[in-house]
Amino acid sequence: MADTLLDDVGDLLLEAADQVVLPLFRKLDDADVSEKAPGEVVTVADRRAEELISAGLRRLRPGSLVVGEEGVADDPTLLTHLRDGGDVWLVDPVDGTANFAAGRRPFALMVALLTDERPTAGWILDPLAGTLAAGRAGEGALLNGQPVGTADVVASLGDIRGVAMTRFLPPPARDRVRAGGRRLGELLPGQHCAGREYLDILTGEQQFALFWRTLPWDHAPGALLVRAAGGVARRFDGVDYHPADEGAGLLVAANEQIWAEVHEALLGT
Repeated sequence: MADTLLDDVGDLLLEAADQVVLPLFRKLDDADVSEKAPGEVVTVADRRAEELISAGLRRLRPGSLVVGEEGVADDPTLLTHLRDGGDVWLVDPVDGTANFAAGRRPFALMVALLTDERPTAGWILDPLAGTLAAGRAGEGALLNGQPVGTADVVASLGDIRGVAMTRFLPPPARDRVRAGGRRLGELLPGQHCAGREYLDILTGEQQFALFWRTLPWDHAPGALLVRAAGGVARRFDGVDYHPADEGAGLLVAANEQIWAEVHEALLGT
């Protein structure tokens, strides 16, 4: 029997977008938005989408565990399951919630699967753009059902463009990144939606993305997809990213050559 997991989870995200997320876009009232942490909002769409997606994932893999962003907000101990054996799902029901709550784009729905602690599959859906990425570790990535690769992307330092999320960087690192950005073709300010940044690496809109905060639901799906397409996702110190590892700083790039050049330009001493 053919393994239909990539399609099944993709269909689940499309269902959540169509039934929960998009009907509420630009239709939220004050009661539908709350602050779960200083400067961090959550909407009724986040909670309802996480419930729908989580239930669907458990049906696809009976006995699996779900670690969702909103679930962790209520019970932080759920994060310990990322080191469990078996199947563990990471879910970001609405990535870019601040955009969504303000009636802006982009926002995305994201899922990653860890099996015996190892990231094995990932999905990102930008429902307004109609873009769905899916892939398995070591088996390649698909963009709207078509294979996508970044390993062969060639760009000179002066042509490389990408995003550097500098808001949370320590001041010395922020200054270094901003100064180093002048060596690149373009240093973008970011779209406040990690899922869209990863999709833009896959589509070739940009060649890298630099982050300081690395919450697992924000980065596990995209890091897996970029790697599956031939790219690189490593901490600033060069250690491969794993969603269960604590740490700050993540540089994701289309391939090894671009990662090394951007790392030297933005983070080199």
